[in-house]
Amino acid sequence: MSWGTELWDQFDNLEKHTQWGIDVLEKYIKFVKERTEIELSYAKQLRNLSKKYQPKKNSKEEEEYRYTSTRAFLATLNEMNDYAGQHEVISENMTSLITGELTRYVQELKQERKSHFHDGRKAQQHIETCWKQLEASKRRFERDCKEADRAQQYFEKMDADINVTKADVEKARQQAQLRHQMAEDSKAEYSSTLQKFNSEQHDHYYTHIPNIFQKIQEMEERRIVRIGESMKTFAEVDRQVIPIIGKCLDEITKAAESIDHKNDSQLVIEAFKSGFEPPGDIDFEDFTQPMKRTVSESSLSNSRGDGKSEPKFGGKSKGKLWPFIKKNKSPKQQKEPLSHRFNEFMTSKPKIHCFRSLKRGGAGPEDFSNLPPEQRRKKLQQKVDELNKDIQKEMDQRDALTKMKDVYIKNPQMGDAASVDHRLAELGQNIEKLRLEVQKFEGWLAEVEGRLPMRTEQARRQSGLYEAQNTSAVNSCAQDRESSPDGSYTEEQSQETEMKVPATDFDDEFDDEEPLPTIGTCKALYTFEGQNEGTISVAEGEMLYVIEEDKGDGWTRIRRNEDEEGYVPTSYVEVYLDKNAKDVYKSLQKISE
Repeated sequence: MSWGTELWDQFDNLEKHTQWGIDVLEKYIKFVKERTEIELSYAKQLRNLSKKYQPKKNSKEEEEYRYTSTRAFLATLNEMNDYAGQHEVISENMTSLITGELTRYVQELKQERKSHFHDGRKAQQHIETCWKQLEASKRRFERDCKEADRAQQYFEKMDADINVTKADVEKARQQAQLRHQMAEDSKAEYSSTLQKFNSEQHDHYYTHIPNIFQKIQEMEERRIVRIGESMKTFAEVDRQVIPIIGKCLDEITKAAESIDHKNDSQLVIEAFKSGFEPPGDIDFEDFTQPMKRTVSESSLSNSRGDGKSEPKFGGKSKGKLWPFIKKNKSPKQQKEPLSHRFNEFMTSKPKIHCFRSLKRGGAGPEDFSNLPPEQRRKKLQQKVDELNKDIQKEMDQRDALTKMKDVYIKNPQMGDAASVDHRLAELGQNIEKLRLEVQKFEGWLAEVEGRLPMRTEQARRQSGLYEAQNTSAVNSCAQDRESSPDGSYTEEQSQETEMKVPATDFDDEFDDEEPLPTIGTCKALYTFEGQNEGTISVAEGEMLYVIEEDKGDGWTRIRRNEDEEGYVPTSYVEVYLDKNAKDVYKSLQKISE
């Protein structure tokens, strides 16, 4: 089956068909190119999607990734990044192996096709020229034959006419002979031209055109084979990344299977466990009996000395209620001086001062006493671990410098051994400071861990529902709650097991502070004996300056004069906030007088 023999007369159709084949190839190249663009766009979108949901550095989201479900999600995001990379590989391979190669091949194909059809047109032009020569020779032979026939007829007519001279007859005979000779010559030329044309035509249709068409056929078949190979490559490029994509999907499946709901539930407990126990039962309050005013401070002290039950405290005391228990805000309870008994209860036992680690600038206390016991223990343990890591780093640096110093001592030409002494001294001081910090935090940690097993009283005090107990129960209680102005609470053991706190934890905590501006005045509603660090004693009816409002922790910071300032319970004072604080203070002072 050959185009040269079967399609010898379809030159124009072959030309159109081969052009269509090139158009198909170019269309396929365009298709692959658009596919690569889609792959790149898809990969980019996948990467952006993965990046969008990645946890931000130093953000709260990083803490959420300790759960197995969120870690599995993070692994999925990372695998999607790799998945996107495989689509980029598909785009790159298709561009290099298909688009680039076929583009070059199309250019070569166009040049080859142009050359073949140029040869075909040249052969056609040659055969057409031979045909024209044959036609011209034929027409000339025909014309000469007609002229010779007319000359013969004229000679015969002249020869038969008796009136024509002999010279005219001879002239006509010679003309007829001449025409006959010319006809013979034309016949011979025509015969020769015809033979030549038949030979050229035979070569044209059986040799030249078949060869040209055969080359065109081979060219077209190569194009078909090439586009088929490109389609195979198209599939192979995808198939090559399937194992890697499969691994990505396997990793995602593995991450999903690693999710442990029990572990996540345990992490929630560790993250939010307060260490308190649920509050106890609330006593029945009989409102049918007349309301009795609470005992005075003196009677409270006597009752404590006599071993009678310890008073409750509520209202605006420091104890915090559980979220599901509403605080009683009745007017009677707000006016009732329960705070006197609360003050007596706080000052009746030795305590670790709540201001021992309060940081300036409104930050939380250094000992995390504002957190529930369990959370406080975790924070302290985390701080101890961080400090130990810092100590290890400093010790590693010191060991390295010590070795360097030994080298310098043995080989003075390498360096001066004394040059590292200053840095070694600094590292020693840093290590000593860090160890002191570790001891401080370990002390607080031991304090917390020593109290965690007994939490019932903590919970009851935390909820503001501390029930009255006898004196022996108070003395034997291993824990106590101290309310502080910053909203923190400090757990206490009995006097025998109380942690020893270095004096440096208390010193200079409020020294050298810039005096705060006055924001209002207040009037003391009850007498308050400020025996704790950071508090100030006030007498009932005394007028003072307010320098810091209650921030929700139940304490207000006041100032008596330039040298005396501190915290008092907010429930003990009536606060008047005004821009013209001094004028208000003077007017209130006159009223109190």
